[in-house]
Amino acid sequence: MNVIWIIPLLVVHVGLFGEGFSGNVSSRPAVVNIGAIFTFDSIIGRVAKIAIEEAVKDVNSNSSVLHGTKLVVKMQNSNCSGFLGMVGALQLMESDIVAVIGPQSSVVAHMILNLASELQVPFLSFAATDPTLSSLQFPFFVRTTQSDLYQMIAIAEIVDHYDWKEVIAIFLDDDYGRNGVAALDDALAARRCKISYKAEIPPGSGVTRGEIMDILVKVALLETRVIVLHVNPDSGFMVFSVAHYLGMMMDGFVWLATDWLSSVLDSFSPLPSTTMDTLQGVLVLRAHTPYSDRKRDFFSRWNKLTGGSVGLNAYGLFAYDAVWLVAHAIDSFFIQGGIISFSNDSRLRFVGRSRNLNLDAMTIFDGGALLLKNILQSDLVGLTGPIKFNPDRTRMLPAYDVINVIGTGFRQIGYWSNYSGLSTVPPETLYSRPPNDSSANDQLYSVVWPGETTTKPRGWVFPNNGKQLRIGVPNRVSFRDFVSQVRGTNTLKGFCIDVFTAAVNLLPYAVPYQFIAYGDGKKNPSYTELVHLISTGFFDAAVGDIAIVTNRTKIVDFTQPYAESGLFVVAPFRKLNTGAWAFQRPFTPLMWGVTAAFFIVVGIVVWILEHRINDEFRGPPQKQFITILWFSLSTWFFAHRENMVSTLGRIVLIIWLFVVLIIKSSYTASLTSILTVQQLYSPIKGIETLKTGDDPIGYQVGSFVEHYLSEEIGIDKSRLVALGSPEEYAAALQRGPEKGGVAAVVDERPYIELFLSSQCIFRIVGQEFTKSGWGFVRFANIQIGGSSELQVELAIFNSIERTPENMSVSGLGI
Repeated sequence: MNVIWIIPLLVVHVGLFGEGFSGNVSSRPAVVNIGAIFTFDSIIGRVAKIAIEEAVKDVNSNSSVLHGTKLVVKMQNSNCSGFLGMVGALQLMESDIVAVIGPQSSVVAHMILNLASELQVPFLSFAATDPTLSSLQFPFFVRTTQSDLYQMIAIAEIVDHYDWKEVIAIFLDDDYGRNGVAALDDALAARRCKISYKAEIPPGSGVTRGEIMDILVKVALLETRVIVLHVNPDSGFMVFSVAHYLGMMMDGFVWLATDWLSSVLDSFSPLPSTTMDTLQGVLVLRAHTPYSDRKRDFFSRWNKLTGGSVGLNAYGLFAYDAVWLVAHAIDSFFIQGGIISFSNDSRLRFVGRSRNLNLDAMTIFDGGALLLKNILQSDLVGLTGPIKFNPDRTRMLPAYDVINVIGTGFRQIGYWSNYSGLSTVPPETLYSRPPNDSSANDQLYSVVWPGETTTKPRGWVFPNNGKQLRIGVPNRVSFRDFVSQVRGTNTLKGFCIDVFTAAVNLLPYAVPYQFIAYGDGKKNPSYTELVHLISTGFFDAAVGDIAIVTNRTKIVDFTQPYAESGLFVVAPFRKLNTGAWAFQRPFTPLMWGVTAAFFIVVGIVVWILEHRINDEFRGPPQKQFITILWFSLSTWFFAHRENMVSTLGRIVLIIWLFVVLIIKSSYTASLTSILTVQQLYSPIKGIETLKTGDDPIGYQVGSFVEHYLSEEIGIDKSRLVALGSPEEYAAALQRGPEKGGVAAVVDERPYIELFLSSQCIFRIVGQEFTKSGWGFVRFANIQIGGSSELQVELAIFNSIERTPENMSVSGLGI
């Protein structure tokens, strides 16, 4: 009976096993169809077509990939047209396609990727670099090449590496061009740089040389000389041809081309000499693919296959790897039990019947989500290096080669990667090291720039049509070493002018300006009024010996101070003679009186403590009085002969002798100083003496000192006397208050130092009682050269550090 039950169970078990096994075998069909959509006759398309065909051959000849299933590719020509690309994609979707290699164009991608999402067919683009093609909007889009987001970051780092701050962007006015330049704008802004001008080229083949000429003529009139060219080969070579004709490929210009140019150079090098002449000195980016034996062998095979008619470029390598990526993903799809099946979309059947459209043939790929998952989880090594994707579905570790067009070819000057920045070492050798987070470590080899020069271009020139900044300069009458107008001319000179021009020359952009003298040339102008004219817009900025004070900072902006300043008091002094009575001068009369009193008091105290028990302090009153005086005076020389008997007397004597030692040492030191060092005396001790007195005080005409002394210090304005020159300073100080002069002059440190350099009969008394500095002024809404304020500050600091010999006036360091 048991045997009878066992036999049916075995039959059922074998039947189920056989059915499951045959189902697994049938899940691998004999043929799997994939599509490819790109522009056949374009430079990238010609290379990609051969690369895709060779990749399909290699996959089919390798039995370890699809295990007997044949991969078949069906190609459609998009002809760089969004409309034709859509038509080609629709035709592919009628052929049971499981994946599509392409599209090549970003414009076409924006048109057809919604179709991919609806029909759940993964599209693997090897050349659509538009950074706005995101996986959030197009979930079935996979970019097997590198996004222009990273290419624009690389360009921004090159711009920052050479200390340029502004660039001009020339680009195609389509999705590829506009979105790429938008990414460049963001990358430059992160490095305190910017695009100063954007020039759009109409897309398509209809653009004429005259249109390019009009664009470049406008560019040539601008101050920026760093130009980024993000176009396609047809319009790009026309731009270079016209630029060469206009003299824009000469010394002073910088041209940065994106990877469209490197694709042409790799595929058709050497180009005709007439074309290469228009490209000399251009910097170009090329998607980096690491060296490998497989890559070397494929290049050899390519040369034999094409006979040198077309070279292999980076996009061809990305197209080749895209086929292998799909093949491995399909293999994983089959291993996971996936079955290639398609289902109709009821919405398409309804539209097809109502509009007589043949849309029923388009079906949804049921395994599209699983195949997409396998593609994104791939981890293999291709001709372009490791193929792995970030969570945002971009290739991991993007990198670019930086090449310089020279002579009949080009030279590689370095690399860029988002891991190591700019370097002269291949990125793959740096991945084992800590990432480079500082632009200070960026390196590139030397460059031959346009005009066959190796000197780094400044990146800007003074524009022919730029608005000049109106810079007010005080026309000083006194202290002309700081700033003044050359008599009979409009030229302004002086220390402050030298600092400003040195700073402007260090700025990485042009600042057109004109100096306008402010003042009648008869007396120093009011600096407060000059600052007010900036706030009203009459002047755009001001350069001069302008003190940074609180009331001025409320209405205008100042740069960081380029010279230290502060208020000092200058007063006359007299020499103290060392005559026969010089020994009295170490102590004041009060000190002499106090010292004498202490001598007498100590003598009396000792007498009180000793006269009852010590015979030396006894006797007639006259003798005791003489003993007291003699004992006190003899302690000054430590020559007292009386012996102390009482304990308290001895304690008092010890303390007194210690005090005498201190007094004597101080007196000796002071007297020695008086007899050996020249002594100067002034009744003015500083600003406090002036504040409490009632003597007149001098100040410089036009200075803020009048306002400060009256409003901040509280000195009555009737005591303040305006003086117009160093000569007036000296005359007023020599006359003194008694003869109609002043007791002291209050002025800023630089003026005081310059004044004392030629007037030795006056000196600074007291301490500096304010801290400020001199700075350049600009209205808060005005940007010098359209730049950030930080650049102006750095230029001022650098000008002072690099030219210390120019940062002094009459030998005084300022």
